[in-house]
Amino acid sequence: MEKIKAWARNLKKQIFILYVAYKDKRVPWYAKLFTACIVAYAFSPIDLIPDFIPILGYLDDLIIIPLGIFIALKMIPNDVIADCIVKAEEIMKNGKPKNWFVGSLIVLTWSMLFLWIMIKIYQIALV
Repeated sequence: MEKIKAWARNLKKQIFILYVAYKDKRVPWYAKLFTACIVAYAFSPIDLIPDFIPILGYLDDLIIIPLGIFIALKMIPNDVIADCIVKAEEIMKNGKPKNWFVGSLIVLTWSMLFLWIMIKIYQIALV
C-alpha cells in the first residue's frame, strides 16, 4: 500500500513540474501543447470517462495520465525540468489549480453524445 501512495505522490509532483514547465520559454512548442493537454486534463475536476463506469472509469487515472506524464517529461529538456522541480514544490504547498474549462468541455462532450443517442433512439421509435 505504501508503494501505491508513493507512486501517487510522485505523479502529483510530476504534474506540478509539467505545470511549471509549460510556462517556461525553453520548452519547445510541441512539448508545450502536449503538456498543456495533460496538465489541463489532470487538473480538470471532471474525468473524460466517469469513475462510476466499471473498469473503464479508472483507466484514465491509471493509464492515460501516467503515460501522458511520461511522454511529456521525455519531450522537455532535463535542465528545464531541474529548474521546475523547486517551483513545483512551492506551488504544491498552495494547492492545485482547478481547470473548469476542460471540465466544461468534457460535460459538453457527454451532453452532445447523450443528445445524439436520444435523437437516434426516438428516430427509430418514430419510424
